Amino acid sequence: MFDHRISVMMGMFGSGKTELSLNLASYLKESCEAVALIDADVISPYFRSRDLVDLFADNDIDIIAPKGPLRTADLPIVPARVRGVIQSEDTIVVIDAGGNEYGAVVLSSISADIKSQESAVYFVVNPFRPFTDTVAKTVDHLVSLSKRARLTVNYLVNNANLGSETTEDDVLSGEQFLKEVSDETGIPVIMTCVMNGIEVLNNRFPVFQMKKYLKTPWEV
Repeated sequence: MFDHRISVMMGMFGSGKTELSLNLASYLKESCEAVALIDADVISPYFRSRDLVDLFADNDIDIIAPKGPLRTADLPIVPARVRGVIQSEDTIVVIDAGGNEYGAVVLSSISADIKSQESAVYFVVNPFRPFTDTVAKTVDHLVSLSKRARLTVNYLVNNANLGSETTEDDVLSGEQFLKEVSDETGIPVIMTCVMNGIEVLNNRFPVFQMKKYLKTPWEV
């Protein structure tokens, strides 16, 4: 499913793209020597890849994000190392982008570098979130974010979930929802994300199993 050296994860706030980015980096590390995760999300103050820098460093996965006092700042900061990593043909790269137009603008600052390499852009959708609870709203946000980011979305990702309450029916209803988005946009659905060990039968798309890395304060 992941045939490109650079994978860009876009999506609205609450889509689950950060969790997917972390899981994808871990998955790619199983077969690739050098993997880097670029945290370009300047939107969410709660769920950020940069908060797991030490954990992922133990597995030799490099999370690139602002350091020091700037680590928690909601500023459009792109670390100086980012362009070098994107250009490095020896490194597999996952980019976790921000979840609104402001975050997409940050992504646009490195869009030329991304497009100059073998890359793919994924739009992650959770139809149980208010920004993407209808096909029309999902398509509108997809078009708007891709335009602001100056990147073309290549694939759709079904990440339908209700957290720990997610059922197989929820996941399958998400597949139908994403099929309708795909029919509307012409963009193929590449996979369905599943967490909490849910077994999905009669799935329409390939399943990508994930583990939970990001925790709310009451889960810590």
